[in-house]
Amino acid sequence: MTLTGSGSAHDPPAGAASHRYRSTSPGPARAREHGPPRRLDRRVALVTGASSGIGAATARRFAMDGWQLLLSGRDRNRLEQTASGTSAVVLPADLAAPDGPRLLAQSALRATGRIDVLVAGAGIGWAGPFAAMPHTDIDRVLALDLNATLHLVREVLPSMIAAGRGRVVLFGSLAGCLGIREEAVYSAAKAGLAVFAEALRQELRGTGVGVTLVVPGPVDTPFHTRRGRSYDRSRPRQISPGAVAGVVWEAVRQSRDDAYVPGWLTLPSRVRALAPGLCRRLLDRFG
Repeated sequence: MTLTGSGSAHDPPAGAASHRYRSTSPGPARAREHGPPRRLDRRVALVTGASSGIGAATARRFAMDGWQLLLSGRDRNRLEQTASGTSAVVLPADLAAPDGPRLLAQSALRATGRIDVLVAGAGIGWAGPFAAMPHTDIDRVLALDLNATLHLVREVLPSMIAAGRGRVVLFGSLAGCLGIREEAVYSAAKAGLAVFAEALRQELRGTGVGVTLVVPGPVDTPFHTRRGRSYDRSRPRQISPGAVAGVVWEAVRQSRDDAYVPGWLTLPSRVRALAPGLCRRLLDRFG
């Protein structure tokens, strides 16, 4: 759906009539820079979910190659820890707030004038029977994992298209490929992102802007504890955030459409596509 006068980060001012669309929700806190002065000729990466886990590890990997970083998350103190020793600009924001994605995109583009790569790493989970899942938690997971990500991409994308270059990095999940019991809403959100990535990739052909979907296995981060249940499976084994960050970096460097961490995770999706009955039986036993 196309909205006129949406107030997006790349839309022209809509005049007085646009006031009725404005939200009173607070925007990102004032940006704070770290380390040596930033250089505007460097490539720029906006990383959300950068306060911990995959987002923080990815930010550090990009910093190693000299990128200018824009780091976003809800926890300023942890963002500043990620930014320590770099020229990163810290942009605390709540992407689940109604105007969160728009305000973050505006702050990011004001800070550097460009975004070459968006790494949309912000996300939450919830574990337990769907019939017992509170309605508020259904909305919370979908709002951050799916809706906020789509809105942020919508805000950042026009500047990339205008520049004729850029890459959007989205994070899928094995849950989004197969559907995992007691992770129904999280599975739905990640499946939605996977299909969105493919559809957007087709729309952007010829623009110079690409889309990468990264599908990691279970990662050794606080994610599982925060969702309400620690990771208690012996297989697949957890991988480090740094391993995922390395794959993200290589996927961006090589302009890859899809990246699985570890690589064998392509197998379950292929089994589901070629032998759905077998895949379901395996899920009944192991999923």
